[in-house]
Amino acid sequence: MNDNNKKHAIVRFAPKGNDSFFEMVKAKVDDYFTANKLSRYATKGMWVKTVVMILIYVAPYVLMVTGVGASSNWLYLGFWALMGLGVVGIGTSVMHDANHGTYSAKKNVNSTMAYILEMIGGYSVTWKIQHNILHHTYTNVSGLDEDIDTTALLRFSPNHKLRWFHRFQFLYAWCLYAVMTLFWMTVKEYRQLVRYNQFSLLKKAKTTLPKAITHLTLYKLFYYGYIIALPLLFSGVSWWMVLVGFAVMHVIAGVALACIFQLAHVMETSSYAEPVMDEGGEQRMEENWAVHQLLNTSNYAPRNKWLSWFIGGLNYQIEHHLFPGICHVHYPKLSPIIHSSAQAFGLPYNVQPTFLHALWDHARMLHILGRKPRT
Repeated sequence: MNDNNKKHAIVRFAPKGNDSFFEMVKAKVDDYFTANKLSRYATKGMWVKTVVMILIYVAPYVLMVTGVGASSNWLYLGFWALMGLGVVGIGTSVMHDANHGTYSAKKNVNSTMAYILEMIGGYSVTWKIQHNILHHTYTNVSGLDEDIDTTALLRFSPNHKLRWFHRFQFLYAWCLYAVMTLFWMTVKEYRQLVRYNQFSLLKKAKTTLPKAITHLTLYKLFYYGYIIALPLLFSGVSWWMVLVGFAVMHVIAGVALACIFQLAHVMETSSYAEPVMDEGGEQRMEENWAVHQLLNTSNYAPRNKWLSWFIGGLNYQIEHHLFPGICHVHYPKLSPIIHSSAQAFGLPYNVQPTFLHALWDHARMLHILGRKPRT
């Protein structure tokens, strides 16, 4: 099926059935929280981390705008680099959980925390559609998962058209990763709003195209006002240094965020299953949703507690994809429960021992996808 015809179409997964893998693992996870009298939402440690991540972003910004670092270009750029790490920490450990509604059982708490995405230049409406709805539902399904349907320059799926320049993507992909958030901060979300409106996804998000464009534009003006205009006026450095610093922040954020997310799905272990048309003319997946997630998701560095802390547990992507409504601080404890359940059903539980192992395998997958034609 042509990807353009399939885009945002309804694809149905096989029914989970009684005594299925997901029924078992869901029951075990429920028992874990009940037996330990734990909430599925944020803990005190999560709130402390939230403050830390915001400070990593805000503190160097305040120092920079107040003129600290104006006498040293390296110190000044160091502030921007720290802000880049802050963007990563906020994006993975704060914004991500907030937009999944895992801070609190109270919707207004999650909604308030979710606005931190607008603070770092994004827009919650488009993010929730792309990530919560499309990516989490149709993981690695080309034409529906926009995390793999990015640009023709990158071939993230064996179901995409192979072009001659893809043989070099394992080399140039990292440069595209570096400008990922810059593209996001400028034109990406406007294009998404137009596309989502065509497929009635904005209506489901309870907004309209004019309203969403107005809100997005106001948020962008706010973002560029404080991130570019104020440093130009008050930091005491030349205009070109402000732009260089802004670029440094986004290069760090772009490469880090791309690697964090792509190592979970663009891997050799992923199945990349495609829907087939049934006799009734509906598109259906062979596996049920939970099994599809196992077949297209991979964990990495489970023993690296610092990494897990900093990137919001997103090295436990299997746990996150199966239970996106649970705060990430619980993932390490849920991991053995899900692993043993998968083994009981003869299902894979893909995990790379370290971040570097996963990074190498992702690079190798880019190399493979750049040479192997569609099957």
